[in-house]
Amino acid sequence: MVDERAIGERYRLLSAQGLLDERTRRLWAAAEARSAGYGGLAAVVRATGISESTVLRGLSDLDSEERPAPGKMRRHPGRTPILEREPGLWEALERLVDPVTRGDPQSPLRWTSKSGAKLAEALREMGHDVVDRTVLRLLKAKGYSLQSNRKTREGASHPDRDAQFEYINQTVTAAIMANEPVISVDTKKRELVGDFKAVGREFEPKGKPVEVRTHDFKDKQLGHAIPYGVYDLTADEGWVSVGITSDTATFATNTILDWWQTLGKTRYPNATTLTITADGGGSNSSRTRLWKLELQRLADQTGLQIQVCHFPPGTSKWNKIEHRLFSFISTNWRGKPLISHEVIINLIATTTTTTGLKVYAQIDDREYEKGIKVSDEQLATINITRNTFHGDWNYTVAPSHAQS
Repeated sequence: MVDERAIGERYRLLSAQGLLDERTRRLWAAAEARSAGYGGLAAVVRATGISESTVLRGLSDLDSEERPAPGKMRRHPGRTPILEREPGLWEALERLVDPVTRGDPQSPLRWTSKSGAKLAEALREMGHDVVDRTVLRLLKAKGYSLQSNRKTREGASHPDRDAQFEYINQTVTAAIMANEPVISVDTKKRELVGDFKAVGREFEPKGKPVEVRTHDFKDKQLGHAIPYGVYDLTADEGWVSVGITSDTATFATNTILDWWQTLGKTRYPNATTLTITADGGGSNSSRTRLWKLELQRLADQTGLQIQVCHFPPGTSKWNKIEHRLFSFISTNWRGKPLISHEVIINLIATTTTTTGLKVYAQIDDREYEKGIKVSDEQLATINITRNTFHGDWNYTVAPSHAQS
């Protein structure tokens, strides 16, 4: 019969003396198990708390003729951290991720667009023994926000998707380093105004929920609200104009102009170029003629060159404004019926974060006509320079020659 108590006592005495490094501990446990005969492995595991896999590995080591090289033995038990086992791993990973990330002042668009599996595969090709779970853990520990696989693969069918992310990152980084303004723009989901059911829950007295309408039919008097946002990447500030008619290119550029006249030109008094990152569709679509014509008006009124970078098709959720502005607005008004435009403005303007986000909001009650056509002659008046890489996505509109 195996004497588990004796095994446990020997293990405690050796451990107390500090005689067991990781390999010696493993080999000692294996020797005890083998000498005990049948049932020895289970007895060692129960008596010492050493895992069965460790004892089995020790038995394998006993049968192996290989010996550790001098200076390679561990002094303390426990698995060596991956960054110690793999020198240069983090530096290699950062080089892979950095060109296609989006977010803080060092890397303005810090939302990785490569999956953990792809990054791990690339690292293995460099000679690092790493799996995708380790890659995701390292990125999270270093402050990177990781997207789900579905979000990561959005728009992957476009062959220039990653190259466009890299171009956007380089453009935004250069602008911020030059102390030029960089904004992310987009339209938030259109909302019905009135006592309609709101998404989410809020604390209320038990049995007394806020009563709202049964059906979500548009109230003809209250209408709807169209929030168009501008997010300043450097200042961590948002500006939202709430329209009441239509989401058009004119509405979008008026919002940008209002932001510039109210906040932007004071914050960036020496600015020469305004860089805009935007989705490829909607009122600021890369294919919309009116958007470019309105950008010309914006350039003429501000005296700035307007540099635009559109995200590739199917990647709208990567736009910075989605994560740093709209998501927090949605959280702030969850469970609250949007009973009036005033309530909507107040809920937007009181949105904050622990990192210092500030949001300004205003109602835009101007009428915006839909379906405006821009002729070839009007299009020809736009002082636009298209980039050699995807000029449909990347271009600059300068003030007209008459004002230059």
